[in-house]
Amino acid sequence: MCPMKYFLLLGVFVAPIFFKAHAATWRATFTPSAITVEMHKEQEIKLDLAGLDDGSVTEVVLKTADTIVADVQKVIPASEISGGTWSGYFNVSGVFLGKTDLYAEITTVNNQKEQSEERLSVTVIREQRVIDKVFTYTVAVLVAILYVNFGAALDLKLLKTIVTCPVGPAIGVFGQFVVMPLLSFGLGKVIFPDSHAMQLGMFFTGVSPAGGASNVWTAVLNGNINLSVLMTTISTIAAFGLMPMWIFTLGKVIFDQGELTVPYSRIGEFALCLVGPLIIGLLIQRYLPRVTRILVLVLKPVSALLILFIVIFAIVTNLYLFELFSWRIIVAGLGLPWLGFLLGWILAKVFRQVNADALAIAVETGIQNTGISIFLLRFTLPQPEADLTTVAPVSVAIMTPVPLFVLYVIIKLKERLNRGKRELLEEKGETADLSIDSQETLPQDQETAKNRTEVP
Repeated sequence: MCPMKYFLLLGVFVAPIFFKAHAATWRATFTPSAITVEMHKEQEIKLDLAGLDDGSVTEVVLKTADTIVADVQKVIPASEISGGTWSGYFNVSGVFLGKTDLYAEITTVNNQKEQSEERLSVTVIREQRVIDKVFTYTVAVLVAILYVNFGAALDLKLLKTIVTCPVGPAIGVFGQFVVMPLLSFGLGKVIFPDSHAMQLGMFFTGVSPAGGASNVWTAVLNGNINLSVLMTTISTIAAFGLMPMWIFTLGKVIFDQGELTVPYSRIGEFALCLVGPLIIGLLIQRYLPRVTRILVLVLKPVSALLILFIVIFAIVTNLYLFELFSWRIIVAGLGLPWLGFLLGWILAKVFRQVNADALAIAVETGIQNTGISIFLLRFTLPQPEADLTTVAPVSVAIMTPVPLFVLYVIIKLKERLNRGKRELLEEKGETADLSIDSQETLPQDQETAKNRTEVP
């Protein structure tokens, strides 16, 4: 082989190493290497540059990877660089919730740009307000009251019907804790491929149990209310084990990809905190029957109002959520419940359920207890993830009633049209009866008149 070929091969392997080594001759040192800054506030950072070529560098510009999250205005001209080094301070401004990186970029006389390998990690959070703590504690109290109420109103005899008629409840539980978690995981990956926070928000919403709103809508839409109550009871009890199971398995994939720590202890505490109120409710049912009867009467409206209050409180105290609203958020808010309704209906029809049962199963599958998911996100995740992820359940809560209300209007219009047709048919029937009666009496009247004329 020609010796020149050896030199060419050597050049192919050595050249990248040479250029890389040459490119890495300068470095940027940020002190500290990671910061957390509040929105609309600034923090001072120390920067040390070394190894710069005074003759080839025209300027050094500090930049952030995402200017929506944080911003920096600092340009270091070549005149300030001495002996290949520069040392000084600059300010980083928090713009909006999130995380980003800050880096230095040099520009050479040939107009070539090169970024520093060293990065400053920037996390932007909201200022801690008193109302935020009030919101968190209020939601915790409301969820506890909800579970006390649920435990007191829990019909243990109704659970025995699972043995005699297990198909409907089984479909409902499958839809709630298999279809919806998988659907929320898939939608999060497709709609928010680059946002692990939004993926978590969608997934936490999808693994939440059904709420009392499903019973209300089932009754309004003429579904099987007994089946709906039974499925809500089962899903609420099953949530103690199935929610942590999904978060620790499929949810861990999102945590790992987003380089987030799975809050095992916080989620465990959350499940245990719900068991206590449920046991208190069962004790009330056992020893205070009068109180139990009252709680049974108010369970549905109170459940719906508490969930509505949590969602409205979350919006009012966190108006920044609407800054996060985009077409992706809206599509996600529409997609999760609406596809849940559709898949629940299809599942019910595959197993040959009657329309009333199929409607109850569809509503139970599509409606999520967004109050639980909001509380779970705020209770278990650090900032800014806790704030960023809340927008997902809020969007779902806003979009969920839309198709149900449209269906309600359609049902009412159909009932009114059918009532009008029945009244029209009844009027026609009465008219026909009158004409028949008149035809029957006419010959009799004619005969009477004839007899009268024949009398002398």
